[in-house]
Amino acid sequence: MRYGDALREAVESPRTTPLIGIYDMYSASIAAQHYNGFFVSGFGFAASHYGLPDIGFIAWPDMLAFVERLRLAFPRHHLLVDIDDGYVDPEVACHVVQRLEHTGASGVILEDQKRPRRCGHADGKLILPLEEYLEKLNLVLSSRQDLLVVARTDATEESEIMRRAQALAETDADVVLVDGVRSVEWIRKIRSVTGDKPLLFNQIAGGKSPRLSLTELSDLGVNIAIYSTPCLFAAHGAIDGALADLKLADGRLPDTAETGAVGVAGSTKLLEKNISRHHGIPQPVSV
Repeated sequence: MRYGDALREAVESPRTTPLIGIYDMYSASIAAQHYNGFFVSGFGFAASHYGLPDIGFIAWPDMLAFVERLRLAFPRHHLLVDIDDGYVDPEVACHVVQRLEHTGASGVILEDQKRPRRCGHADGKLILPLEEYLEKLNLVLSSRQDLLVVARTDATEESEIMRRAQALAETDADVVLVDGVRSVEWIRKIRSVTGDKPLLFNQIAGGKSPRLSLTELSDLGVNIAIYSTPCLFAAHGAIDGALADLKLADGRLPDTAETGAVGVAGSTKLLEKNISRHHGIPQPVSV
């Protein structure tokens, strides 16, 4: 199964391809009922695996192990993986990319930030000199086989955004991402310098970018939309609400037969779908 090529086919479709940010196996199990593509979000993974903000705590073996579990449970889903800055060193970045490809990742996003890094929609981001980033990117590109590679810039100054977007579009990267784009006008400007190179747009609740529908993004020539945190933030609100209700009820659980809420049977049924022996031989992802 060539997972990278399957994702490339989705990128080439006329409509923007959505990839849903998941943060653990359970959120992926729910998301799989609705979408055929996942974004393995650094924000979500840092929050769920470490209980820490997305500022550079992720260790690549932890991310690799998570992707391995995802691929075993979801053999037909796209898996686009956030690898931040490639874990600093170019040789480490190449090693991680090769390991992820062997594990079954569909693609990776490599950013041009330098440490201390930040979420793409946060203030205070620092970026590598363009030449240094391009050297790392080109090494990664030469080390992959089928894997799709997204070249990401976190530039915030207007002229630098345009300079970097054009430079990234001229590489062999499959897709370009300018993170934290603040307006529809800027999506059009970026498209004007990237030519036919596919574009990715990152949407995060409360972030700096406009909230746009898939139809609007398709009209703007955006090929992929990643939704970094819908599962994580929904879980935050739902868990908080459920525990507040439990406290008000003096610790009495709700009657699932009356409320229709998820209980042990429904949860078990969902998770049983992930047992690898039920999947057979993986087939190309439907796009």
